[in-house]
This record gives sequence, C-alpha cells and structure tokens, in this order.
Amino acid sequence: MPIKHLRIDNRLIHGQVTTNWVSSVGATQILVVNDQVANDPIQKKLLPAAARGVKTSVLSIQDAVSYMQHPDHAREQVLVVAKFPTDALALLQQGVQPEQVNVGNQAPIPGTNYKMLTKSIAVTPEDAQVYRQIAELGFHLTAQMLPSDAKTDFLALLEKKGL
Repeated sequence: MPIKHLRIDNRLIHGQVTTNWVSSVGATQILVVNDQVANDPIQKKLLPAAARGVKTSVLSIQDAVSYMQHPDHAREQVLVVAKFPTDALALLQQGVQPEQVNVGNQAPIPGTNYKMLTKSIAVTPEDAQVYRQIAELGFHLTAQMLPSDAKTDFLALLEKKGL
C-alpha cells in the first residue's frame, strides 16, 4: 500500500489543514492511528466527519498495520495521521514505509516538561528520543504545518533547542 505521508499530529484531523495535506499528497484515504482514540466511540464518529468527505478510518496501531499489509488495500493512497511520536515509531517498527514523515502539530500537554520547537510543535525530552529512533530507522523527519510551508529539518530543530 502506498503510504504517501505519515503525519505526527496530536490534534489529529483539523479541517482545512488536513484537507490541504490530502490534496497535496494525493491521498484517497486518511488513517488516524492511536490505540486510545480507536477505543473512543465519540472520536471514532467525530474524526471522519471532520475530514470533510475524505474516507477516514480510526484504527489502533495493530489494526492499522494489518490494514496496510492486506493485499486488498494495495492500490489505496493513504495519509496516515499518528497522534504521538510513539504511535509513528510503532508503525515504522512494524514495517510501514511512508514516502514522508512530517511532524505537523504537537500541542503542549499540560504537566509535561516541554520546549516549543515551533509555534505549533512542543517536544519533551522523551519525545526527542522517540524522534531520534525514527531517524535511526532511516526516515528523514520534517517539520511542516501546511504543505505550502517550507520544510524544516526536524532533527536540526531538536539540536537547536538542546533536545
């Protein structure tokens, strides 16, 4: 299955931002991946509605991996939205091979020791370790809120902030 884009975004689907990415990468479907969200019936109903008509599935990590490996889905062009960097790492460790890995939006989580890398990306030291593990798997991470924004090297941002 061609995974066009893996986006790490703890806001998951937020209207025009998501539809811009769908258009930009030519995706025909969105997979929202996070175990807790997949077990929340309210979010499972609301997220597809927020995707503005784009086919959307809300799946656990394991269900997403199984879905993407199934031959019936081989022709689908997918935008995967992982809620947290740990979700993205789990997908990548299980063989998901996106064309791009983008950190788009990571709002600060109250009570955590975070630093703002950009106006829309908060990172804790633990998150920084996970992002480095993703890079060690051979993936280049970029920071980019919208497709029209310039791509920024994500690891360079971590270094700049001392993470």
